Amino acid sequence: MEYKTIRLRRGKEESLRRFHPWVFSGAIDSIDSGVEEGDTVRVVDADGNPLGVGHYQIGSIAVRMLTAGQEGIGEGFYNRRLEQAWQMRRAIGVVREGTDAFRLVHGEGDFLPGLIVDVYGPTAVMQAHSPGMHFARNEIARALVDLPGAGISNVYYKSETTLPYKAELDPQNDYIIGSYSGDVAMENGLKFHVDWLRGQKTGFFVDQRDNRSLLERYSAGRRVLNMFCYTGGFSVYALRGGAEHVTSVDSSAKAVSLTEANVELNFPGDSRHDAVAEDAFKFLSGITPGDYDLVVLDPPAFAKHRSAIRNALRGYQKLNARAMERMPQGSILFTFSCSQAITKEQFRLAVFSAAAQTGRRVRILHQLTQPADHPVNIYHPEGEYLKGLILYIE
Repeated sequence: MEYKTIRLRRGKEESLRRFHPWVFSGAIDSIDSGVEEGDTVRVVDADGNPLGVGHYQIGSIAVRMLTAGQEGIGEGFYNRRLEQAWQMRRAIGVVREGTDAFRLVHGEGDFLPGLIVDVYGPTAVMQAHSPGMHFARNEIARALVDLPGAGISNVYYKSETTLPYKAELDPQNDYIIGSYSGDVAMENGLKFHVDWLRGQKTGFFVDQRDNRSLLERYSAGRRVLNMFCYTGGFSVYALRGGAEHVTSVDSSAKAVSLTEANVELNFPGDSRHDAVAEDAFKFLSGITPGDYDLVVLDPPAFAKHRSAIRNALRGYQKLNARAMERMPQGSILFTFSCSQAITKEQFRLAVFSAAAQTGRRVRILHQLTQPADHPVNIYHPEGEYLKGLILYIE
């Protein structure tokens, strides 16, 4: 297959030779005429030597690389990459009895930059983050249902909020293949309603699966507060872990309703749970010190871009301080940041500052990250976005 060419400035090819999957616009010397956003292009160095093939788009990240060297994208490319992703999930035990909710494709971590695929039973929810993946959506959908042994029969495309709006692609959230066939998925033997039609992201945060299991181990006999509860994942695990009582809080009444539905799905009529629709800071300010001795802080991304980092770090410090000052001695705090722009060191410093501000003695029990079905390409450390700490508060 013939590709139009993007030529890099001299010396700008080194990151690609080290297999980094992005070409930044500032590295480009020339672009063949007629190249349009979303096209598959060949990238070459200043002397014309091939560096790989990728998807072109307008912006700071100009090309997301799919192959290296002379390799192109031939027939069956997406089938092969998806098969590799599926086999890895099977090999590491993510796909197992009692769990049919997992991430099948994690962008650069699965050598498919710009593509996210989460699986919920027979339904795969696909998100494109680049025009190139948007244009390949039908081919990818067919490859998903053709995956041997995966049992995928429905592919829902949900990219209205993930594609660059300046590309004017006008994506429509809809089923590419199949149709609605139920919304209940299983995770470690627990059932959850997943709202991929109207919910955040793909409808459920599968990236907290391992951390929810860890919370279950610490929940026995504790009074648990789950802030930013969304679908109530941490709340359901805490109840199975033997929590004395669980309170779920979210500013969205819809999220609170979904949490209550998921609690009822697993523990019908259980009086140990209540849910509140209220702003997080307002709720934390209103509780009495000692009301809760296990607190979960899992807010949405405070910094989606580097320009927001400073305000985000202040937000993390304020939130964690507000929680710490109201936790009794011997409490446990699960605290997270899902902001890719925030480093582990920056998040840890914000939490350290919160501890110092409140004068509490705090010990780190665990340092957490995303699970194995959200792999990080070793040549693309930017893919490690989820940071978490479990703290013992004295």
